[in-house]
Formats: sequence, structure tokens, C-alpha cells
Amino acid sequence: MSVAYLILGFVLLVVGGEFLVRSSVALSFKLSISKIVIGMTVVSFATSAPELLVSLQAALKGSPAIAINNVVGSNIANIGLVLGITAIVGAIAIDKSFYRLTWPVMMLFSIALYYFLWNDNQLVALEGLILFLGLIVFIVYLIRTQKSTDDLEEVDDALAVVSNFKIGIWLLIGAAALYFGSEWLVKGATQIATSLGVSEAVIGVTMIAIGTSVPELAASVIAAAKKEKAISLGNLIGSNIFNIGSVLGLTSMIKTIPVTEPLILSRDIFWMLIFASLVLILGLLPKRHEIGKIKGFGLVLLYGIFILLVFRG
Repeated sequence: MSVAYLILGFVLLVVGGEFLVRSSVALSFKLSISKIVIGMTVVSFATSAPELLVSLQAALKGSPAIAINNVVGSNIANIGLVLGITAIVGAIAIDKSFYRLTWPVMMLFSIALYYFLWNDNQLVALEGLILFLGLIVFIVYLIRTQKSTDDLEEVDDALAVVSNFKIGIWLLIGAAALYFGSEWLVKGATQIATSLGVSEAVIGVTMIAIGTSVPELAASVIAAAKKEKAISLGNLIGSNIFNIGSVLGLTSMIKTIPVTEPLILSRDIFWMLIFASLVLILGLLPKRHEIGKIKGFGLVLLYGIFILLVFRG
């Protein structure tokens, strides 16, 4: 039954996330919010909703290791799995903003998270507020410096003419699917962890993290396969910033998240920092400013080694 909960949870999170993005974008058009703001805030927050609901459910239900490692594992999966597989399908161009803005900000958030957790073995409301306010500053800067809407392909103009009734239905479906999906996913994951004799942190950093990264993986691979446009690495890295700033930031503001598994600080978060650093190194190696098949394969291979080491303890 625990496997059924896990699978149903994954499916509902994917469905709920999709409906929430659609309804949020459609509602934003109704409120006359610009396309730039929709793409950089509304869509980003909506796509972080599955991670947020899972982390919040885990924290409130007494599984803080899942709450932390859901984000740590998702950030690792975004680079090792999503970026790696996408690069194998089609080369990813690295733009200048990656070196100047998105990568330094991602590292700043990652190091801040490590310090906050290492400092007192918990993430408290004040630290969560600092992370969230940092995210808001980052978003405001992005909006003010964005010159065109050409890169915002995730914002579908067709959603501007959706009826209010349909928006309401989408919101209800999205909210319900995300709520039950996150509840069943956490329930199934904790039961599986118990039956396998592994910690909740292991399940959180592997199975749950991969599950919440699946929608992004699918979207990135489809875009790469179509070869309609070079995929911006900044957009993929941006989701890591949102995971720390919005998911852990908001969750810790609602409930303090204690570190209950020592390996989170001694192993898992260092892997997150290693993968984050590796992206910059790959961007500077030949072929410069591009992540192609060989680099992508290397990322996936390293991610496989990470998963193996985690399960071996």
C-alpha cells in the first residue's frame, strides 16, 4: 500500500502542479500583470508548489529530514539528472547572465542554507525569512533588468482568454491534487523508509527529490528534443534558488525545521554544493559556454554514484 501511496502522490503532484501553473498564469493575465512578471514570479512559484507542499507536510507531520532533503535532493537532481539528461538530448547554451548572476546567487543561497543548518542544527523562522526576502530581492532585480519577453516561452498567451469559471476549476483541481499528492507522497515515503530499514533522509534525498523534479525533467527534455531554441541554463539553475528561498524559507517560517539526521550536514548538503560548483567548472571547460553530450553524461554518471552512496550509507 505504501508503494501505491507513493505513486499516487507523484501523479497528483504532477497534475496539481500543471493545473496550478495554468490557473495562476490565466489569473495573472486577468489582473493585467505583465508577461515578464508572470514568467519570473508566478510560474516560478507555481512550479515550486509540489516541493513546498511536500516539505510543509513533512515538517508538520514530524518528518523534518524529508522536508530538508526534499529540497537538497531536488537541487542535486536538477543539475545531475535534469541538466545531465537534457544535455545528452541536446546541447545547452550558457549565457552571460549565468556567470554574472544566476550561478553566484545559487551558490550564495546554498552556502547560506548550509550555514543556517550548521549553526544550530535547525532552520528557524528568522532564517527562513532571510532566505525568502533574499529571493524577493533576486526576483525584483531580475524583473528590473529584463529587457524583453522573448525568453519567456513558459508563459502561454492562450491563457489570457480563459474564462473565470475555468480558472476557478483549475485552481480547485490544482490545490486538491497538490494537497493529497503531498500527503500521500510523504505517507508512502515514510512507510517505505521504515520497511526498507533506511532513514527518511535517504528517501527524501532520492525518491521524493526525483519525483518532484520529474515535471521539470520532462519539460526540459521535450524542449531539447524539439531543438526549437537553446535552453537557458539560467532557468534550470533558477529553480534551485526558488527551492531554497521559497520552499525552505516559507516552510521554516511556518514551523522550525530541525536537523534530525546528521548525514544531511556531513554528506548530502556537500553533494549539493559539489554539483552546484561543478556546473561552473563545466561551463569553463572546452567546449566553453556549452554543456553537451559528454558533459551531460558525466553529470548523470556522478548522480548515479551519489544515489548509490546514499543507499549504501
